[in-house]
Amino acid sequence: MKFYIDTANVSEIRKANEMGIVAGVTTNPSLIAKEGRDYIQTLKEIASIVDGPISGEVKATATDAATMVAQGKEIYAVDPDHMVVKIPMTEEGLKAIHQLHQLGIPTNCTLIFTANQALLAARAGATYVSPFLGRLDDIDEPGVDLIRTVAAVFHNYPDIDTKIIAASVRSPLHVTDCALAGADIATVPYKVLVQMIHHPLTESGIEKFKEDYQKVFGQ
Repeated sequence: MKFYIDTANVSEIRKANEMGIVAGVTTNPSLIAKEGRDYIQTLKEIASIVDGPISGEVKATATDAATMVAQGKEIYAVDPDHMVVKIPMTEEGLKAIHQLHQLGIPTNCTLIFTANQALLAARAGATYVSPFLGRLDDIDEPGVDLIRTVAAVFHNYPDIDTKIIAASVRSPLHVTDCALAGADIATVPYKVLVQMIHHPLTESGIEKFKEDYQKVFGQ
């Protein structure tokens, strides 16, 4: 399973990229607005840092296919080698995904909450689908079951090459569960990536090795 970082914070993206663990980025206008930055300029900067797919989402006010496609073209033009257009799961969204697919523009269908939605997006031509497991957990539905089900459905049909991005990841346990469930990618907040690195036994082991070294060799 590959890792994308889910953020608009350029500093976090740089730090994660320097660790060599990030294969892509997912972001949206709301995240970039919270950083107080221009949307297109931020996408350009992100694309200059990470050599992988960068999902940039159409604006929430884009509710019809024509507007989504127009914004999608603008997003893709930022960097055709890296940009992916993120489109919400709606009837108009499916139309936009289909039209962008015909133009050779990659898409990421977001806000997926059922296997049926994922299958529809794949058939419309989505390059990626993003099931939101954390938000399902919030309403007492096991989100990882959705990842597992979508992976099983896609596996039944070899002509589907749509990749599964596990989204709304809240914890390291979510990451492990998604890897076991068959997600191709997990898009993870920087905070969760850092949590994955640390373990008390690792920290205490490092201190013990340091103490043992200093006993023999001094400072």
